[in-house]
Amino acid sequence: MNSHDSDHSLKLIRDLKAGSRPVGFNLSTEIEKISSQEGLQAAFNVLLRAEVVLGLRRPTLAVYDHAFHLIGGAQKYGLTLTSALRDLFDITIISNKDIRLEDFGKWYGLDLSWCAVKIIKIPFFEDRGTSYLDPAFVSTKVENPFHLVSRESGNYDIFVNNSMNEMVFPLSNISVLVCHFPERLPKSYFYADRYTYVVHNSRYTAEWIERMWKFAPHQHIYPPVDLEDGGTVQPKKKLILSVARFEPEGTKRQREMVEAFLKLDRLHPEIISGWRFILVGGSEPKNRYLDELNSLIAGLPRQNIELRVNIPASELRILYREASIFWHLCGIVHDHPSEVEHFGMTTVEAMQNRAVPIVYDGGGLREIVDHGVDGFRVRTGGELLEYSMKLIRQPELIEGLGAAAHGKAQEFSRARFEEHVRAFFGRILKDYSQP
Repeated sequence: MNSHDSDHSLKLIRDLKAGSRPVGFNLSTEIEKISSQEGLQAAFNVLLRAEVVLGLRRPTLAVYDHAFHLIGGAQKYGLTLTSALRDLFDITIISNKDIRLEDFGKWYGLDLSWCAVKIIKIPFFEDRGTSYLDPAFVSTKVENPFHLVSRESGNYDIFVNNSMNEMVFPLSNISVLVCHFPERLPKSYFYADRYTYVVHNSRYTAEWIERMWKFAPHQHIYPPVDLEDGGTVQPKKKLILSVARFEPEGTKRQREMVEAFLKLDRLHPEIISGWRFILVGGSEPKNRYLDELNSLIAGLPRQNIELRVNIPASELRILYREASIFWHLCGIVHDHPSEVEHFGMTTVEAMQNRAVPIVYDGGGLREIVDHGVDGFRVRTGGELLEYSMKLIRQPELIEGLGAAAHGKAQEFSRARFEEHVRAFFGRILKDYSQP
């Protein structure tokens, strides 16, 4: 990983901190020397750091994500990280699309009204009218459209790239890439190895960073999960719940789950009578996959399957409290390891509310669900139906496994996440402000 400290720069900052002024010392001359040898950004970074070292201002931190305008687990990670660092930094949220801080309150229950916001529109995507800024569309045949974000990153002491967008070259003194999964090979505009630190969200992600990017990440911090049921055990309803973004590519496998429930209803109508299946998730306005799902369930005689899109956190909490069973099949059909769940925040949310998870046996979900102890892991649609019927026929099993799931979920609480985040950034800030 790159360190932005040259020996000359570090000596200058230490001298300033110590009040040391050698004969003939001139700050402007020293800065010009650094600029000529290492570049204008390096000289600017020295001045930024010197201001913090000398106690002239609070350190600044920017948190960037090219998908902050969409509801998602990765975005919740970055914004909860932002909230946890309020007392340490002056923070700016950087987005490539218009965002409203009040939306983050509705989506994630986070009050970020104290943050500054910087919107950097990317013409490459704006001209195409796309809502989702997929870096995979960018090749070396065009100028890197994310250089606009790179230039902005140099205005802060610490720059956090939460978006897995390795096309952003960091220019700040300290840079942190939060990798939720290494989706692309190191080829066009690859700068993940230029960050001071790389944080990973699961052991599964860390394994694939080493395989695909050929270096080891620095810090493991599990995502924050904070939809706790409040400690009051609620009566469960005949409800199977699934919560995942309605990806246009269908990688969360909602279609497969709808078809599985329809099969369950067809094979065991008497046992399934009264049970509902609700699929919740975020979506951009135009989504062909979501349209196909709506067409699939339209006109069903029982009307026992529902799609709920972009609902507020308050409504989602109610569904988690009511659900007896939670399905998550991301990965059950995949051509690439990135299509397997990297961690599984919504699974933990369900477990916090004593819903029994039945999930795909792969990826980060293996780190969450212990098969037969606090839920079940499955490899096929047949196994999904088998374990679902086992739970439906044995309500006492739902109660027992639900209690175990609630206990396991405490390992991934928001409080624990914030503790780890503050400790990690606290160490970085101590080294930065006391060279």
